[in-house]
Amino acid sequence: MAGKRYRVAQWATGHTGINSLRSIIEHPQYDLVGVRVYADDKVGRDAGDLCGAPPTGVVATRDIEEILAARPDCVMYMPLLHQESIHDMCRILESGSNIVTTVVGFPHAPTMDPDVRTRIEEACARGGTSLYGTGSCPGFITEVVPLALLVMERRFESITIAQYADLSTRRSPEFLREIYGIDPATADLADGAARSERTDGAALRQIADAMSVPIDDITATAEIAVATKDTEIGVMTIPAGTVGAWRQDITGYHKGSPLFTYSRVKYVVRDLEPAWEVLNTGWHVSVRGDVPMEMDLRFAKTDYGSWSPGINANLPVNSIADVCDARPGILTTAELPLIPNFSR
Repeated sequence: MAGKRYRVAQWATGHTGINSLRSIIEHPQYDLVGVRVYADDKVGRDAGDLCGAPPTGVVATRDIEEILAARPDCVMYMPLLHQESIHDMCRILESGSNIVTTVVGFPHAPTMDPDVRTRIEEACARGGTSLYGTGSCPGFITEVVPLALLVMERRFESITIAQYADLSTRRSPEFLREIYGIDPATADLADGAARSERTDGAALRQIADAMSVPIDDITATAEIAVATKDTEIGVMTIPAGTVGAWRQDITGYHKGSPLFTYSRVKYVVRDLEPAWEVLNTGWHVSVRGDVPMEMDLRFAKTDYGSWSPGINANLPVNSIADVCDARPGILTTAELPLIPNFSR
């Protein structure tokens, strides 16, 4: 709503959270009221100091009670993988604060863990609040882009999305060391496929449901490729013979025919065995229907590590006002206008 202001708290200040924090401070409609951090050396520091912005008067804390006491309209919930807490999320929601999160697992309520869904929805009902999960994927490329392209169709057959992401300059050592530079024998391909089915599959199901062509079956696979030589990347060394790239493929079917296919290749080296073709960071989208389309989305800069936090942070930041003004419950991209405010 134009002219309306929103009180916002940032939860976590990692790779994505730092970018989100700076954007909240700079946003013309938002007032930063709290910052939740995990590292001891960040506690007590001004939010502006954490993200390279001018002083704000808001200091970082590890105490959820301080965040709740600030009574934010929305909490930007962005913890690292495996640090998320459904208990904390429910406390936030039932306190009267909405949540926008990059934690995966919320694009499609019907396929969530039933117990988690019940807890979230009951917390939303008690607080009169809503939760929206989004980012680049799931989010932008699996929901926003398909919805925009499919507006052009009347007879729709299928959509295929291929993603390539060069993570070699990403400044997230904790994240990278979990899945790259590791012994390929320890790479859990079954878990990789299962995670893709839970997260990407949920996003694809959301869009299919919005189009009234529900997905009735899904297949998901994961593969790895190893580095052929020792390679130095921004935050670590990738030894020859260790994991240098992951590929996940997921296809959703409607009445036995492929409806949505999403392929993701994330890599830190290009010299691989098997010799996969790895393109520069971006997406290729193919639409088959009465208006067939091929679309490439490429980025204008090559230093992915310096600007990539915005890929995950900007869509959530832009959605805060819409989420605060939406109905209570778990929200979907299909029901939000998602119009950013660029006024100064």
